[in-house]
Amino acid sequence: MDIFEKCYKEGGYLGIFRTVNDKYWTRPLLSTKPGTEMVFNGKKMIMWSINNYLGLAGNEEIKKVSLEACKEYSASAPMGSRMLTGNTVEHEALEERLAKYQNKKASILFNYGYLGVLGTLSALVHRSDTIVVDKLSHASMIDGTFLASGKFRFYKHNDMEDLDKQVHAAMEKNAGGVLIVTEGVFGMRGDLANLPDICDIKEKHGARLFLDDAHGCGVMGPNGKGTSEHFDVMDRVDVYFSTFAKSFAAIGGFTAGDEDVIRYIIYNARTHIFAKSLPMLYVKIINKTLDVIEQNPGIRKRLWEVATKLQKGLRELGFSLGNTQSPVTPVYVPAEPQVAKKIVAYMRDEQRVFVSGVMYPVVPKTVILLRLIPTAAHTDEQIEKTLAGFKNLRDAFKLQLDKVKI
Repeated sequence: MDIFEKCYKEGGYLGIFRTVNDKYWTRPLLSTKPGTEMVFNGKKMIMWSINNYLGLAGNEEIKKVSLEACKEYSASAPMGSRMLTGNTVEHEALEERLAKYQNKKASILFNYGYLGVLGTLSALVHRSDTIVVDKLSHASMIDGTFLASGKFRFYKHNDMEDLDKQVHAAMEKNAGGVLIVTEGVFGMRGDLANLPDICDIKEKHGARLFLDDAHGCGVMGPNGKGTSEHFDVMDRVDVYFSTFAKSFAAIGGFTAGDEDVIRYIIYNARTHIFAKSLPMLYVKIINKTLDVIEQNPGIRKRLWEVATKLQKGLRELGFSLGNTQSPVTPVYVPAEPQVAKKIVAYMRDEQRVFVSGVMYPVVPKTVILLRLIPTAAHTDEQIEKTLAGFKNLRDAFKLQLDKVKI
């Protein structure tokens, strides 16, 4: 058999879209500059599908720093991996600052958030260890779990009874340690991990906790330090991770924790050891972005104003948003798969509101999830136009919103 044979058939991940080289539902071509309005298929639309939570993608202070850094360093510096020739005073200073931001002793930078999760989990978990992971965790955590050489168990989403059961079983059957893995804010549904109870369970059994707070860092908590701050458990989270691809509007990520733990990750994470150093351009940008976040709490306040107004308006129209407790706004619409595609097209083409549609198996076959990401940059006028678009959607498709079953 030719190993490429599979490439000519419909099977595989998203094969139905791949075979037709789809550019509407997957890999849509959008105007390059991120913002609250972007061009899709030649039409300007209100954009609700990018994770620019604090609206910093177009921040002038950050742009100025990026231009200065690009002029001085270009995109090449430093050359080499951190282990060999790519370590700098600036990298270590940023790591120290990020650690303090999370009330931790140390942190490590990664080039991408995805690589940070893979590197951290695979470094910490060995053959005799077990990962116990929330079944709805992001793909990076699932892949990191599979990449690690230890055993693994899934627990039902946010089900503390099942988590306790799985951790207990892992402790009984294996000689190694247990690492509980969860998101802080679940990026698809917008609900929060029950961190206080998770911390109680991990302490009861002597386990450890890895928290991926990609959607919480910069957003949640009285100072925007994340979901662990929101629940006042920052000192109880053993390993804190976040990406720079969302609130920081950049690329990269960091893991923070105790000094010995972070040093172990530095010397054992293959995605760190064998990767080129994070470009100085992004070190400078992230450092400045942290300045802006810490010095301008009003930005985060505006994000929550936008999210509250949008979510309140959608609920008043009769739409179900599930159990979101964050700016992530999932709109559950009753629709079979073929109708679901028409709904997304209607919102984009007729209402000029760009939303992303998520279908089975993420949600039941009778439902489509329209996922909206509010940002601090959205205006009240854009919110009102979007709510009008959803009202038109409800009426045009005669949606029976009370029939939604999540």
